[in-house]
Amino acid sequence: MTIEIDNLRIAFGDRKVVKGVSFKVAKGASFGIVGESGSGKSTVLRAMAGLNNEWSGRIAFSGEDAPLKRPPAFFRKVQMVFQDPYGSLHPRQTIDRILSELPLVHGMDRIDDRIAKVLSAVALPQAARFRYPHQLSGGQRQRVAIARALIAEPEVLLLDEPTSALDVSVQAEILNLLADLRAERNLTYVMVSHNLSVIAHLCTEVGVMIDGNMVEQVTAEDLRLGNVQHAHTRELRSLSVELEEPA
Repeated sequence: MTIEIDNLRIAFGDRKVVKGVSFKVAKGASFGIVGESGSGKSTVLRAMAGLNNEWSGRIAFSGEDAPLKRPPAFFRKVQMVFQDPYGSLHPRQTIDRILSELPLVHGMDRIDDRIAKVLSAVALPQAARFRYPHQLSGGQRQRVAIARALIAEPEVLLLDEPTSALDVSVQAEILNLLADLRAERNLTYVMVSHNLSVIAHLCTEVGVMIDGNMVEQVTAEDLRLGNVQHAHTRELRSLSVELEEPA
């Protein structure tokens, strides 16, 4: 599924948060948005996901303009993975119940089979199905959050800082899992992060945001080589750990 964002503007009252952002993502590609806290990057993602209706401009998936109020079928094709895996999972529901919710809403069949397959896809043991979120590690909880997004068989994943709440040792595991899933399922990714190294690990193209503006778009390879134009991109690059080709 292709994505087109054209002149996206978002304001909360008199405060302009996103100021005319535009970018395109090809089917099966991965686009990262990097910026400091308050730059507007997560606000862009929430508008794309249908979680914020206060926007103007154009948001299109596979050439079709997205309405302000999305139909139920949209949420089978476009799913979001949030920053905090503990906060996004209901603490008093088992993993089985959490993973069953979306298929039940959409009237999908073979729910038990779908849950078993999606747990396997994110490398979780089947026994995790009958545990509660607090009984899992942070990395396992994020795998559940990814599984919940995948069970609807989407074409697009919107990733909001999906590793920032995790230990550094676990971050690479989740990033590698996401990379493998994108390749296996031909998923289209848009990911936001304040960490340029994380973005460059997973995304082939990167948009840099500051104060609601996307000031530069550059390939991950040019980031690694230092072929950037905007001063803010250079600043973010200098603050990041060394940008290496992912293993």
